Amino acid sequence: MATPDATPTSLSGIGVSPGLVAGPVARMAPGITEPPIELLDASSDLDKECERVAAAAQTVKKGLELSAAEAKGEGRVLLETTAQMAADPTLTSTAQAMIRERRLVPERAVWESAGTLASMLESLGGYMAERTRDVADVRDRIVAVLTDSPMPGIPRLPEPFVLVAEDLAPADTALLDPEKVVAFITSEGGPTSHTAILARALGMPAIVGTGQEVTDQLSDGDIVLVDGTKGTITIDPSEDQLRRARELANRVRVFNGDGATKDGHEVQLLANVGDAAGARTAAEAGAMGVGLFRTEFCFLDQPDEPTVEAQVKAYRGVLEAFPGKKVVVRTLDAGADKPLPFLTDATEANPALGVRAYRTTRRDPDVLDHQLEALAQAEAQTEAKVWVMAPMISTAEEAKAFTDKARTYGLQTAGMMIEVPSAALMADKMFEHADFASIGTNDLTQYVMAADRLLSSLADLSTAWQPAVLRLIQQACQGAAPHGRPVGVCGEAAADPALACVLVGLGVASLSMTSRALPDVDAVLKSVDFADCQRLAEIAVGSATADDARTAVRAELPILEELGL
Repeated sequence: MATPDATPTSLSGIGVSPGLVAGPVARMAPGITEPPIELLDASSDLDKECERVAAAAQTVKKGLELSAAEAKGEGRVLLETTAQMAADPTLTSTAQAMIRERRLVPERAVWESAGTLASMLESLGGYMAERTRDVADVRDRIVAVLTDSPMPGIPRLPEPFVLVAEDLAPADTALLDPEKVVAFITSEGGPTSHTAILARALGMPAIVGTGQEVTDQLSDGDIVLVDGTKGTITIDPSEDQLRRARELANRVRVFNGDGATKDGHEVQLLANVGDAAGARTAAEAGAMGVGLFRTEFCFLDQPDEPTVEAQVKAYRGVLEAFPGKKVVVRTLDAGADKPLPFLTDATEANPALGVRAYRTTRRDPDVLDHQLEALAQAEAQTEAKVWVMAPMISTAEEAKAFTDKARTYGLQTAGMMIEVPSAALMADKMFEHADFASIGTNDLTQYVMAADRLLSSLADLSTAWQPAVLRLIQQACQGAAPHGRPVGVCGEAAADPALACVLVGLGVASLSMTSRALPDVDAVLKSVDFADCQRLAEIAVGSATADDARTAVRAELPILEELGL
């Protein structure tokens, strides 16, 4: 409870998932302690000790796979990716070699082997460097099995709490229970990291990138007020602040499937989904359709390309949830943070700039052909309206090649993702071929600002509020207008109610987001006229910095404070 005479202390970080909640702090337990350098005695059976390492790795892999089977969407992907790391023979074979050659105890051998692997990945940079967090997580889990220690992870407490950590491993993030963890705060991370994206999918207020000096001030049991919109943390909040948080938590808003501004300018509010379960949830939430069906989510645990029949079944499950409505399907966005063994090359030095997404057709065109064939069959078996688009389209030639190919399979509405700056700059030429486009603001921002979205030290650059990013979105919409082509946004920016108004003002026709964000975005759009959106867009585009743009626009939207956004 807050004390009447207490003076609240306010701290700050990067708000990545909106909401205002209060609760006691529970700090993430420290990771597994580094095992000391110890040697096996002369009588030890080295083969048996090596087998223990392999068995421990398999135990960790199976545990993660079981958790993945119960998770959905992004959570499932994160757990499957970590499970793949646990099965990586490089980690276990190097540890086994250390046992045989140096007679290290297994837990120390695993620790050193993980350090070697992490250093190698770090040196490769790009996506491979991002995998070092997975390596550390798997290392700790294997060492825990070998030493019969508690498995590292999120605290288990009887009452709901605010989780505080240096960072969250992907596997930990995927297992967050919103009934127990009401919010989380991390000293590391950025606004478009997987941790942030999953927080938004869960509807969980979250603040990242606070720096160690902030999280060090938070102790177990402290009552804190977390404002995931403003990025503020209040220690020992007042009774009025706590009352306000409770009121907002108890307020239920729904979306009725009628996205529009106050004066009736239609804005399609769609959902991002990865599988049939996610599609059903989105439909129940009132989504007007699907703005991004991430098809690779269906196949991330597959060592080989799925058959056309298997793909038809997976696609049909999503399409059936939206009879008579638009379902925008993104063809396989393989590569970078979504490697597929049957399609991508994990040894590329910088996969984010390599042969990923549509570019994989350069060496393996059959995979796209099979996917388009399956999508056409699935559409014929349902009542949904399939719009198909390719990710990472960079040139007008690529736009033409993809749309022509899609139409040969009977898929009449074919378009593209705008994630590469060249696609926005050349939009007028792109739309001579593409029927529509959807802007992936996460990748577009990363490429425009040349900032790794997972680096907390560059988090201030990794936001779609950057005027440079907004100007490219504006140019894309201007390139589409003469052709009468619609442009949507399916990146995380669409779920920000204030930024949604700006995007509509720039000419965006549809916004696709996690289904939990639909009511908030709808409520704010219905509070403004289309002309207001255009004025807010001018303010944002004319700003010098991302902070200036965000602050100026939010000041023009008093409803945000009323809604706790």
